[in-house]
Amino acid sequence: MMRVEARDALPDLPAQGFELGAAWFGAVAAAALPAGARAEFLTAVGADGAPRVVLPLQRHADGRREGLTAPYTTRFRPLAAADATAQELRAAGRAFARSCRTAGPLRLDALEEAWPGLAPLLAGFRDGGMWPVRFAHFGNWHLDVAGLGWDAYLAARPGALRNTIRRRLAQAARDPALGVAILGGGAELDAGIASYKAVYARSWKEPEPYPRFAAALMRAAAGVGALRLGLMRAAGDVIAAQLWVVADGVATVHKLAHDEQARALSPGTVLSARMIRHLLDEERVAMLDFGRGDDAYKAGWTGTRQQRIGVLLCPPWHIAGARALACHAAGRVRARLAARLKTA
Repeated sequence: MMRVEARDALPDLPAQGFELGAAWFGAVAAAALPAGARAEFLTAVGADGAPRVVLPLQRHADGRREGLTAPYTTRFRPLAAADATAQELRAAGRAFARSCRTAGPLRLDALEEAWPGLAPLLAGFRDGGMWPVRFAHFGNWHLDVAGLGWDAYLAARPGALRNTIRRRLAQAARDPALGVAILGGGAELDAGIASYKAVYARSWKEPEPYPRFAAALMRAAAGVGALRLGLMRAAGDVIAAQLWVVADGVATVHKLAHDEQARALSPGTVLSARMIRHLLDEERVAMLDFGRGDDAYKAGWTGTRQQRIGVLLCPPWHIAGARALACHAAGRVRARLAARLKTA
């Protein structure tokens, strides 16, 4: 039987990607949690006391728990030792359920449905008295670019987008007032963060729910060599900014914005093209990841969609858990009735 320890810091396990590591979770904990919440790493340990599976959570002031995710998270899952078996994941799920079920439903989101460990983990939660209810969370657009250079990538884009990119890049190349810089950290980072904030404030974007997170993420990513902050300038003024993270061959764009007053220069298109050209030809990344959501432009730049899911783990004897299960059951009944009416 595994036992669970609640730890304040992420235990030492093999790296499983930037968003499943200490730098990312540290940025989320520092700048993207609701007031009164704190990070908690539930750690299922084996008989020898070594961590086998870690469930990163946020614990609210009232005792509720949910996954250590934020509106910026593109992928999340419990972290397992490299040699963890399906049986261990199921045992960890049982142990986590025993630790969490008295606090009511536990929501985990931004999950990769194809992760092989998901099924045994959820089976373990059910063994431990927390029934899993799955739901669709968001779409993730991405593209395998292993071995591709910029020319091959561009040739494979839809015709209208390809022509727009070529025209806008040529126009930008003829304008000596336009320039692009890509920052990875160092002495220019503070100025880069300030430029990003200024552009974001002048953009079409809604105010951030956690306005300190972008800077925290940039500093965390720079600390491990993963930051790629793209800045486009016109006559010295920054008119567009993109926050990319590059780790393990995957380039993920987390935030982008441009000055609405500079729309005639197509700064978003130009900066995206320049960033991707750099990532393909200079860094030879294997994957482009456009993060969360089904924004229309993403399909053209990438072309492959996968569904991220969430799971609500409900203890049926807890009032809130029973209510959640009842709502889920009612929703399924309504969906069946609607389907029958359509075919009637």
